[in-house]
Amino acid sequence: MALRQCAIYGKGGIGKSTTTQNLVAAMAEAGQRIMIVGCDPKADSTRLILHAKAQNTIMEMAAEAGSVEDLELEDVLKTGYANIQCVESGGPEPGVGCAGRGVITAINFLEEEGAYDEDVDFVFYDVLGDVVCGGFAMPIRENKAQEIYIVVSGEMMAMYAANNIAKGIVKYANSGSVRLAGLICNSRNTDREDDLIIALAEKLGTQMIHFVPRDNVVQRAEIRRMTVIEYDPKAKQADEYRELAKKIIENKKFVIPTPITMDELEELLMEFGILDEEDESIIGKAAEA
Repeated sequence: MALRQCAIYGKGGIGKSTTTQNLVAAMAEAGQRIMIVGCDPKADSTRLILHAKAQNTIMEMAAEAGSVEDLELEDVLKTGYANIQCVESGGPEPGVGCAGRGVITAINFLEEEGAYDEDVDFVFYDVLGDVVCGGFAMPIRENKAQEIYIVVSGEMMAMYAANNIAKGIVKYANSGSVRLAGLICNSRNTDREDDLIIALAEKLGTQMIHFVPRDNVVQRAEIRRMTVIEYDPKAKQADEYRELAKKIIENKKFVIPTPITMDELEELLMEFGILDEEDESIIGKAAEA
């Protein structure tokens, strides 16, 4: 099977890292061989798989060793639950340079050291926040990740971010093979949330690949630094992640998205009662901020 490289994007705080780790745990349980590359300076993309506070990052180790050339693959690649390979790119201290540098350095190092040649079926890049910083567009821009999944909820700013990310994909899709593979709705229990995200997906030309309901077992597992799949394999939520895993493994719908205008996004939110008439300039103000 050809290696599939997927990137998970979404608004900061939407639950990308939690969703990604629970998803890959379910995929590994189904026999897939997985590598996660954390592309967030917080370095929290692998802690549930490794049962650790935070993995040492490539940038930290490179600083200690002198340069990234002084590192060995086994220094940076850790094996966690269900043989999932884990890497954290890391980044500079807050306020010192672009965190995207760590992402670029890490991916180049992994390629040069042959990490992708190992027996891996899927690589998942867990990418922070929005795509405004060039570094975070790196998995898209350098044609590393071909499949982009956007974690979204029925909240206005999460949808605004998803539309923005779709614009970023369009920018690089025309010159490369990057495609939008679907929206993952990580529920916040807002009204008619699944219908709203299905409607947003249709407008973007994609699919809502799965609706992940809200369940406190996710937090209980996180406190123990575990995925739900490992912590409580019989939980209903574990089956939700298994369903998401199955859909991603079988997914064939990869599109160049059709982002919508701010007006269209406002209309959609009004149609579903998220925005009132008097609120309609909020998104515009947010976009200007």
